[in-house]
Amino acid sequence: MTRLARYFFVAAVVAAAVLHPAADRCFAQERAPLFGIRDINGRIFSMNDHGRKTVLLVFGTTWCSSCRSEIPYYKEIYHTYTPRGLVMVGIDIQEAQGKVARFADRHKLPYRVLLDETGAVAAAYRIVGVPTMVLVSNGVVVTRNYRQVNGSLQKLFPK
Repeated sequence: MTRLARYFFVAAVVAAAVLHPAADRCFAQERAPLFGIRDINGRIFSMNDHGRKTVLLVFGTTWCSSCRSEIPYYKEIYHTYTPRGLVMVGIDIQEAQGKVARFADRHKLPYRVLLDETGAVAAAYRIVGVPTMVLVSNGVVVTRNYRQVNGSLQKLFPK
């Protein structure tokens, strides 16, 4: 096999692993990074305080049109699963508190909105695009796959 053929073979394998829905399984049993950051009201949210709970982290920004279009879906998740014990927070990446607070108020976000002012939390969770949801249960990442969050929530919180 030539060097060029090997390169394309490896690239194809990596792409298949990353793009295939089952690729999310490689994150199974990954410990969720701990963090403590302020919300838009100045209160600290600490992941350490939620170690035995199921937490949905929704990473986004105010300028992201896809993030805005998903707000009704986020609200549906919030209203369906928080009464059953889900802790749901939005994490805004590297934007000013005032701008994010106005955004949360304008869109009537029912969940807490946290400020990842430096981007350190997004980096710890390896966020490469928004919106991104990370579902954590008992301190372990359950899924990072956006399409699998609802199914995972249904399994964790049966009716």
